[in-house]
Amino acid sequence: MLPFLFHYGRISVPTYGVLVAAGMIVGLMVTGRLARRHGLDADKIWNLGILAVFSAIVGAKLLLIINDLRWYAEHPREIFSLATLQAGGVFYGGLVTAILVSLWYLRRNHMPALKTCDVFAPGIALGHAIGRMGCFAAGCCWGRPSGLPWAVTFTNPLAAQLVGTPLGVPLHPTQIYEALLEVSIFGVLLWVLRQKRSDGQVIGGYMLLYGFARFFMEFLRGDPDRGSVLGGLLTATQMISILLVIAGGVLWLRRPAPQVQVANAASPARR
Repeated sequence: MLPFLFHYGRISVPTYGVLVAAGMIVGLMVTGRLARRHGLDADKIWNLGILAVFSAIVGAKLLLIINDLRWYAEHPREIFSLATLQAGGVFYGGLVTAILVSLWYLRRNHMPALKTCDVFAPGIALGHAIGRMGCFAAGCCWGRPSGLPWAVTFTNPLAAQLVGTPLGVPLHPTQIYEALLEVSIFGVLLWVLRQKRSDGQVIGGYMLLYGFARFFMEFLRGDPDRGSVLGGLLTATQMISILLVIAGGVLWLRRPAPQVQVANAASPARR
């Protein structure tokens, strides 16, 4: 693990921040290229992407604070602490916030919502995969204790200090699990984008695949900041995963709009 990429005097550059930024840039580059290929305005797509990124950062931090609201209410200064600012936040908080802000932007600029979401989906998956490697470097989003041969043991005191990572304990490398899943989802979505029968299938496929994967990934997570519902039966993240799978299934099964054929004015009328 490598919480900081390098130090220059009093300035420290966190590896997590660099990799998350890299994931965002790569994701937007992929999205811009797919947008041009599918006849969308690349400039508007880039503007939407940047807006979505910033809203996702805010949303992820907000859900992190909401999930641990009691502690932050007792320690309000920690909201602006280095540990909170460097923490990745809760991905679903960022995803939901980005979706809501994006829908507002799409409506304001009269852009085809589902077609636009389809070209964004592969970039989201790939960018998230890169960002998860940043989580691994920082030590956040760790897994439960594990005796498997590929279990990882964190040893850097900075990780424990900044995000509470358990040290000296073999853990499931859930960050790597999720990164590999996201890369696989990225490949599937590119294929679906070429084969789709209707707008909305690609983003629906992403919601289905990621929601399903994340639901079961929660059973391997060991960090405590994701809230709980139904008396602790499920985490808040698992509940959002269920809703995501349902919404994704609706989009995936959505039938294409019927094509209205206009009769040739030059042809003789039927009698």
